[in-house]
Amino acid sequence: MRSQVLLTGAVILSAVGLAAQQPMKDPDHTVAGGGTFPAGWHVRTERNAPTANVKFVAMGDGFHTTQGPAAIMWRDQDTASGNYHTVATFTQTKAPMHPEAYGIIVGGKNLDGDAQSYTYLIVRGTGEFSIWRRAGFANKPTAVVPWTANPAVNKADANGKATNELAVQFTGGKASFTVNGKEVYSTEASNVDASGIIGYRVNHNLDVHLSALGIHHLK
Repeated sequence: MRSQVLLTGAVILSAVGLAAQQPMKDPDHTVAGGGTFPAGWHVRTERNAPTANVKFVAMGDGFHTTQGPAAIMWRDQDTASGNYHTVATFTQTKAPMHPEAYGIIVGGKNLDGDAQSYTYLIVRGTGEFSIWRRAGFANKPTAVVPWTANPAVNKADANGKATNELAVQFTGGKASFTVNGKEVYSTEASNVDASGIIGYRVNHNLDVHLSALGIHHLK
């Protein structure tokens, strides 16, 4: 009997230890005043979570978003193809419970449909960046570049605040991804989504100020 008790205790301790190693995912926040967006803008959440918990509003020369669920934001007219450069500045204003990311999407198509596709460059307060491709709304994105530490990414301060400028440029069949003016990755344009809608992506439970998108068509 004693050996059985000891074994049961060991199993319990092992289970507790495994649970402690697993990241705790905080649920999407409830956001007051969400669900109504600036004219011409679309918002689509992950897993079709309620857009009522996304507060995306015009503020100053840009926008401010308070997230419950992760979402993308875009206007249909913000499109580019061929040679172009797009840039936006993001300021995370508060520390999330866990590192969460924000950034810019390019090459968006069918963003409101099941065949949604786009490529996105994102950063998070731990000083890392990553690049992902989305192909199908129901599918998980695939990593072009998994989470990678880079000194170009400004880390969040003690209050959780950080400002980062993200940009993507397509020229001569090449794609260049930069953070705060420094290239963090380059590849053939054919390896990512190049032509289509440009917009923002902000992950869940973040509070972020967004500059207006700069879209510059190049010769």
